[in-house]
Amino acid sequence: MKHLLIPLLLLCGYAQAFDHGSWNTLLNEHVKHLRDGVATAVDYNGMAEDRAGLQSYLNALSAVTTAEFQKWSRDEQLAFLINAYNAFTVELILLEGQPDSIRDIGSFFSGPWDKEFFSLLGKPCTLDEVEHDMIRGNPALMDPRIHFAVNCASIGCPALRPEAYTADKLDGQLEDSTRKFLSDKQRNRFNADDNVLEVSKIFDWYEDDFEKAAGSVANYLLPYAKELGVPQVKQTSMKSDDLTIRHLDYNWKLNKQ
Repeated sequence: MKHLLIPLLLLCGYAQAFDHGSWNTLLNEHVKHLRDGVATAVDYNGMAEDRAGLQSYLNALSAVTTAEFQKWSRDEQLAFLINAYNAFTVELILLEGQPDSIRDIGSFFSGPWDKEFFSLLGKPCTLDEVEHDMIRGNPALMDPRIHFAVNCASIGCPALRPEAYTADKLDGQLEDSTRKFLSDKQRNRFNADDNVLEVSKIFDWYEDDFEKAAGSVANYLLPYAKELGVPQVKQTSMKSDDLTIRHLDYNWKLNKQ
């Protein structure tokens, strides 16, 4: 009876999860924590030395068909897309010779996120399509915490996590990445002198995502008041959406070691 288990699972539509082990190894070796873990830096030279391993992983991502993808669980799909976005972003930086900023790539009319330099789920693809169409555009996958997981290769961006996202740990990984980013006083903090909550431009660019999830940006951030350093007495203002929020400048310099 045991010998029939695997064939029966296959007949029932069981789909083996994608293996992100090689990407996990690359991240573990070439991404280092900074400032007590709230940020990271990437050793792009090291990634370049391991280019064969990166290429192998990217090829495996591109080989996945839509039919295979649709058989996976929700968390398997989301982990796959987050890892794909991050891995292809690293590849883009290497392809372009490690520019000072990802925004140096492309032209006035077509930036790095519009560049079709890879294939995913059977078609030519851009980074914008992965983030905005495949993830944000899919209600079944959308979670505002993805904004703290996808990495744009910039210092101002939430940290590139030094491990791959996986379905079995996804919720915990997303929550940890969120809390670490919001704990980074260089990018998010309460300014007691001005009585203002100063946060990343991410909360301006994607305000609608946070409003849909919690009614307002302030309400979305309320559970993270401790990480942000908001005093207890000011949290009532957050709850009533009465606390002034200011968006900090975004640092687009490359997140390199």
